[in-house]
Amino acid sequence: MKKVCLLTLMLICGAMVSLQAQDAAALLEAANTSYESGDNDAALKGYQAVLDADASNYEAAWKLSRSYVDLGETFDDKDKRKEYYQKGMEFAEKATQINPAGAKGFLSMSIAVGRVALDAGAKERVRLSKEIKKNVDKSLELDDTDDIAWHVLGRWHRRLATLSWIEKRFANMFLGGVPKEASVDESANCFEKAINLHDTYINHYLELGITYMELDRKADAKVQFEKVLSLPETESDDAEHKQTAQKLLKKVS
Repeated sequence: MKKVCLLTLMLICGAMVSLQAQDAAALLEAANTSYESGDNDAALKGYQAVLDADASNYEAAWKLSRSYVDLGETFDDKDKRKEYYQKGMEFAEKATQINPAGAKGFLSMSIAVGRVALDAGAKERVRLSKEIKKNVDKSLELDDTDDIAWHVLGRWHRRLATLSWIEKRFANMFLGGVPKEASVDESANCFEKAINLHDTYINHYLELGITYMELDRKADAKVQFEKVLSLPETESDDAEHKQTAQKLLKKVS
């Protein structure tokens, strides 16, 4: 009798787990649809619902991090932005814990930390650069075909290679000096790799153009900015990227 009861309990538990998995899959599909349609607020709620149903869902964790960062960018209030970016860091960390062999979790962490750094003072920006590099390197170690990871690394190289004198002092304090590997040339290489992997992503061309300007390659920068203006908008911030490219184009023409 005890064996029968135990078997029945196991079957019930198995059925419950199966239903939870089905619920999580349906919720994830709905959240992805919301994100793809540009409704990031609904996507965020959807990914949270997935994690509520299945706390070990890796995809929902890193995508929830992405949604928090994307929404954070829309706020004018610095404190509100920081709150969302930190939530992005929280769920990126959760993703890396769920799946330490997954590249997206580490990439999400590098992006969230990078957003925090943008709003930080010079001292904190330099300190956080080490965290950004560590995570994007790990992401590329796990998957070197992710164009966004190369984009993040490209920005890291350019930023560290063009530090102000005060930032260099902080680099001496936190990094033992400006990393010797950081260079604007390597930044260009990273953005070129990103474009080879995803040749319709507008921001790759914009950042490559900016990098070429740093290298005083005005003719090459002009080509990139013209490419930005010619491509169709596919991301929510592409209109802003086009405006930036239009302004920069006048400087290199």
